[in-house]
Amino acid sequence: MVRLEITDTLDLHHFKPSEVPDLVREYLRECDRLGISEIRIIHGKGKGVLRKIVQDILAADPRVIAYGSANDRSGWGATDARLKISAQPESKQASEPPRSPKTDVGFWQRLKKKLFRSRT
Repeated sequence: MVRLEITDTLDLHHFKPSEVPDLVREYLRECDRLGISEIRIIHGKGKGVLRKIVQDILAADPRVIAYGSANDRSGWGATDARLKISAQPESKQASEPPRSPKTDVGFWQRLKKKLFRSRT
């Protein structure tokens, strides 16, 4: 099993618009769990379809304190957000032994399963 690290940036370029809502919601949950309070979601400039999806989700999520288009070169192609963290951040090195993948499937593993299931 490969574990991918959740960072403060999520790049949506490789996902279909239909996958984005679940992905962004799960990303926000993981950021909350890990104590990541400032994030950037890269949706690309284009026609603004993904930007609207992302910003609608951010507007509805109670963990989001503020959000808006990135103030740097990214501009309309990325949205920055500040999150209110509700839980104590989990340590990157867990003190308990890892659980079975059936009972403790991480964010990226669930995403991978969903993507491969929907494309086969």
